[in-house]
Amino acid sequence: MGEVLISHIQEGTLLSYVWGNIPEVTLSGVGLFLTWLTLQLVLYLALPGRIATGNPTPAGNILSYKCNGLNAWIFTHALFIALAYFDLMKMTVIYNYWGSLLVLANILGILLTAFVYVKAHYFPTHKEDRCFSGSFFYDFYMGIEANPRIGNLDFKLFFNGRPGIVAWTLINLSMAARQYEQLGYVTNSMLLVNILQGMYVVDFFAHEAWYLRTIDIAHDHFGFYLAWGDCVWLPFMYTLQAVYLVYHPVRLSWIASFVILALGISGYLIFRLVNSQKDYFRCQMKRTGSCEIWGEPAKYVTAEYTTSDGEVKTSWLLSSGWWGLSRHFNYVGDLMGCLAYCAACGTGHVLPYFYLIYMTVLLVHRSYRDDVRCREKYGKYWAEYTKLVPYRIVPYLF
Repeated sequence: MGEVLISHIQEGTLLSYVWGNIPEVTLSGVGLFLTWLTLQLVLYLALPGRIATGNPTPAGNILSYKCNGLNAWIFTHALFIALAYFDLMKMTVIYNYWGSLLVLANILGILLTAFVYVKAHYFPTHKEDRCFSGSFFYDFYMGIEANPRIGNLDFKLFFNGRPGIVAWTLINLSMAARQYEQLGYVTNSMLLVNILQGMYVVDFFAHEAWYLRTIDIAHDHFGFYLAWGDCVWLPFMYTLQAVYLVYHPVRLSWIASFVILALGISGYLIFRLVNSQKDYFRCQMKRTGSCEIWGEPAKYVTAEYTTSDGEVKTSWLLSSGWWGLSRHFNYVGDLMGCLAYCAACGTGHVLPYFYLIYMTVLLVHRSYRDDVRCREKYGKYWAEYTKLVPYRIVPYLF
């Protein structure tokens, strides 16, 4: 393959080579893609859900969100299984149209990016929350509007969770169905990937209101980074292990299966316990002004900061329990889960481990971004906090 590609580059026909290898987009593939987007949009707007508020925006806007992702996930998967059970659709439908869906998702990601770029200039939702860098490329990539909306449709919440994360487990199911079609059974490695990643996805939607306080929703602006990332990168890269196992089935020993399952569940529990501890701390401090962590009075730094409109507010920076071990110990649980997904694919190829490499880079980068943002926000209080909790992710290592 490398020699063929070099030959095409030397002959000046690289563009024709790339064009000739783009997956074919069929009319039925377009129909499937548009039906999927329409279904998720209808479910997002119509299904009941908990109303939650996000963090105040830089201009002080407090936005409300309808968190009905779990209902949408349950409805979508029940419909998918019912259609397959009554022979109205093959469960391998996503695998069968994989190439078409990939091309169409790229088109959507680029068109969505262009739309929100124009929208930010001419009809922004909250013009006071826009951020212009002076560079077209940076603004196009990172976005201008913080929370673009049209009516009740919030672009950030919709495009990340629906269709992106709802599709994650559907894709895995379709790949498992294709493996069954090929082999007559589903390997234990494919089952592990479906179970462990399914557990993570259900947890995401069960705690969707928590997601409103993450960097994606609370701080990032909506440009190519999120728009294309939500439409393409998330559903097609996060499902890499399941796709790999269709073409390279792996049969794990019972010992290996148990170790990988234990690693994945342990990572999930750490991720959930760490995040729940911070939620509990915040809730108790708001209600009573005091809190116990692991049976002892919580240690924390009382930090003041000033909003863009000049109002002085207070935050509590937890420095005990899980949050005394490192400033992002929840990332340790995340990475343990990532390692479990990749390890389920065996050691025959490095490709499935790209997900772990990518997530490590992403989370390390996020830890630095968070540090910069918090130093700007809290100043001397953040310096005091980092002395109490010196490690970013892994205690005594990083």
